[in-house]
Amino acid sequence: MSQSFETQGTIHSIGETTEYGQNGFTKREFVILMNGDGENPRYPNHVALELTKDKCALLDSHNIGDEISVTFNLSGRLWAGNGQGEKCFTSLQCWRIESAGANVAQNSFSPAPDQNAFSQTPDQNAYSQTPAQNVANTTFSNGNHDDDFGDIPF
Repeated sequence: MSQSFETQGTIHSIGETTEYGQNGFTKREFVILMNGDGENPRYPNHVALELTKDKCALLDSHNIGDEISVTFNLSGRLWAGNGQGEKCFTSLQCWRIESAGANVAQNSFSPAPDQNAFSQTPDQNAYSQTPAQNVANTTFSNGNHDDDFGDIPF
């Protein structure tokens, strides 16, 4: 399960709902111009999000130019095909859209309030260690260290 995030912005564009394959999978993409705390209007930040299946209808009550707050999951997947090497695809899968006045996000891109992926355990010698040594100090909420699985390449 991926972590949920919230952000706010102005709807820049709304795509049509598209059906893929023979199983009826539907997807709808839209773009927001992020605004709020931490956003610099001199450097516009346009972000593409997607809605899938029954969530495609969430945009029906919104128009280009509307100020909205969105909640989404950040997810990615690897694909290797045609001998072209491995590619990573990242998507922001939106599952809630509200008018900005109903739920204004405190930060322009912040974790949802009830999610906590990991916590950092302070070490009295942490400041005397190199950054690579500090990585070993990360402890996840399940008690595992990030190198307990042997999948870190350093």
